[in-house]
Amino acid sequence: MPSLPYVSSPGNIVKALNGIKTAAVPDRVSQDFVKTILKIPGGSGDQMTTFLKKLGLTNPDGSPNEVYRKFRNPASSGLAMAAAIRSAYAPLYVRNEFMHELNDADLLGLVVEETGEAHDSNPVKLTVSCIKHLKQFANFNSKSEQELTPILKSDEPAREKSEPTQEQLPSRAFGINLGYTINLNLPATADPNVFDAIFKSLKEHLLRAQDG
Repeated sequence: MPSLPYVSSPGNIVKALNGIKTAAVPDRVSQDFVKTILKIPGGSGDQMTTFLKKLGLTNPDGSPNEVYRKFRNPASSGLAMAAAIRSAYAPLYVRNEFMHELNDADLLGLVVEETGEAHDSNPVKLTVSCIKHLKQFANFNSKSEQELTPILKSDEPAREKSEPTQEQLPSRAFGINLGYTINLNLPATADPNVFDAIFKSLKEHLLRAQDG
């Protein structure tokens, strides 16, 4: 069953987003930041920390990304939030590309279709409420929004550096491995002793493992 982002106290979304606009950009949007600076305490603060991450304002490690910074900029704030909504609620846009223009009843019906939940279930009602609160901060100007949306795709979490491949390793003189081909012209004989002697000689003189 698809999971759409929501919090149990949607009214805190307005408080959190207004706080983000006025507070200095932190190193991480941690629970301490949400509870102390954004002033959303307790379990609601824990939920909001996760919600902001699912909304695409922070990276998986909690560090603010470019969307976070664009949202704080009055000139691009509404477009950044519109792009964030499109990303966080992408399954709803698959069902209706104008999801953000639906009235309350139609939006609720769309969430019911996507989640499979009952129309009066808490997840459905809270999801609809969260979307409505987020839309207060969004500007769905199609042309400008299209220019900003790629930012979300480029803000992928920083991956841990993997072990370098052989091609990435710096060139070093660890030794030289040589390959060679031996062509043998065997005598026309059926005597196995002759062949034994030839291959014994090869093994002793050419196929020995080299020292060091």
